Amino acid sequence: MTSKNNDSTLALVATAALASVATAVITHASLTRKHKAVCDQIRADAYEKDASEKETAAMEQTKRGEPIGTQIPSLGIDGIYLWEVETLGSRFTRTKRRSVNVMHGLWKIDSERHEKHQITETSTTYNKLIEKNECILADITRKPGMKPHTRAYIRAGPCEQLHFDPHTVNAAIVTCGGLCPGLNNVIREIVNSLVKLYGTEGNVYGIRGGFAGFYDPSMEPILLDPEVVKDIHHQGGTFLSSSRGGFDIDKTMAFIEKHSINQLYVIGGDGTHRGAFRIHEECMKKKLNVAVAGIPKTIDNDVDHIDRSFGFTSAVEAALDAIRCAKVEAKCNLPNGVGIVKLMGRSAGFIAAHASISSSDVDLCLVPEVPTVLEGDNGCLPHVLQRVKNQGFAVIVVAEGAGEELLGESTETDASGNKKLPMIGEFMREKIVDYFRDNGEVATVKYIDPSYMIRSIPANASDSLYCMQLAQNAVHGAMAGYTGFSVGLCNNKMVLLPIPQLVAASPRMMKSNGRTWERVLALTRQPNTVEE
Repeated sequence: MTSKNNDSTLALVATAALASVATAVITHASLTRKHKAVCDQIRADAYEKDASEKETAAMEQTKRGEPIGTQIPSLGIDGIYLWEVETLGSRFTRTKRRSVNVMHGLWKIDSERHEKHQITETSTTYNKLIEKNECILADITRKPGMKPHTRAYIRAGPCEQLHFDPHTVNAAIVTCGGLCPGLNNVIREIVNSLVKLYGTEGNVYGIRGGFAGFYDPSMEPILLDPEVVKDIHHQGGTFLSSSRGGFDIDKTMAFIEKHSINQLYVIGGDGTHRGAFRIHEECMKKKLNVAVAGIPKTIDNDVDHIDRSFGFTSAVEAALDAIRCAKVEAKCNLPNGVGIVKLMGRSAGFIAAHASISSSDVDLCLVPEVPTVLEGDNGCLPHVLQRVKNQGFAVIVVAEGAGEELLGESTETDASGNKKLPMIGEFMREKIVDYFRDNGEVATVKYIDPSYMIRSIPANASDSLYCMQLAQNAVHGAMAGYTGFSVGLCNNKMVLLPIPQLVAASPRMMKSNGRTWERVLALTRQPNTVEE
């Protein structure tokens, strides 16, 4: 009996204990919910208070004409240093006739004679004219620790005051160096800007065959007008033809003086721009009132300071076709298919990198800025073998300037002074075949070099628009009296750049520790051989 009583007592005690625990748990949960609700309300009140204070501060900033936001004093800029471009107005008298800039050549239908389709030309003011010292900042990214000053570029565009009387301008246009998509677009838009926007009535000479066309009797210049260049933008290459080398300052100056040229437009890379600046210096020495304007042309995208060079996006787009073909060849040719595509990129691997990223089909990308390692833990050959084993094939893109640390640097140069490059594509083909054989495998390698096919295509839509902007702003700059300058896109704005500064650090190279190369590695999953 006593045992049963004890059991009952223990059961009652246990039940009471459980009830107490349950009550405690429920009470704690309730308190927790209440505490959370109180905390949430405190946070909500704080958020509303903060939002109210920000709204009040924004209203006060608006009243004071200040931008809305939080000021960060440590990121301020206290000095802007403008890259100045020489102006002819400092040496020569500005034109007196039509000194104020207006857009010329708009069509107007005479309403009284509408049935006869009588069309006259009229002019209108520009929506925006560039003011003195209007500029574009070079460093738009700010972070703690940066110096409180930055350089700036002269903003390009139509200026209010003209240096030249557009009606009396005689101009010359020359294209130099290798081919590039968009050359004809630039030629066409320079001519149209001179004749249609400014009403130029003088001669516009197209210099044939590069710098040599200034004096070679077998290459007589072409007189250009809007009708002559009407459809050339649909064609690849250059309507004027081109060549490397051939620069002769004395013979070039003789042409300029003989034909009374007062605006010269030079389309080419950094070497061509150095020649253009030499012409500018000689014009100043001879006291010739001549504006020399450059338009940067490099399919490799290796001119410094500008966002990109014209023809680059067209080249990347065309390179994708070659990569697609290489993938088809690699997948369809057994055993162990490997497709190799060699792309342009003498000193910089921008085309190879951007094409690889855009394609997303590339397993290995080799560029001049990153060392090429064949074997070992970071070797590209073991990586290719592994990719073939995993997916049955591999696609490789190599820039023409890659692998010099393996093949050696050439001492030979072309007519432009560019060093001749070793044959990295063929070298990689042989090394892949040998490496597979040494590992008991057979590699079926297909090699594609589309370089000249890419160079000769017409510009795509993006480059066509860019070429028009470059050409128009080169003419705007020359008409305003700027000289010894080039035009380009910087921070997505058109600017005028002094040629010496533009070419000082050219050719630029892709940053091996930058985001572009990081994206390549993320897609190809190849070993990173960038030296620490």
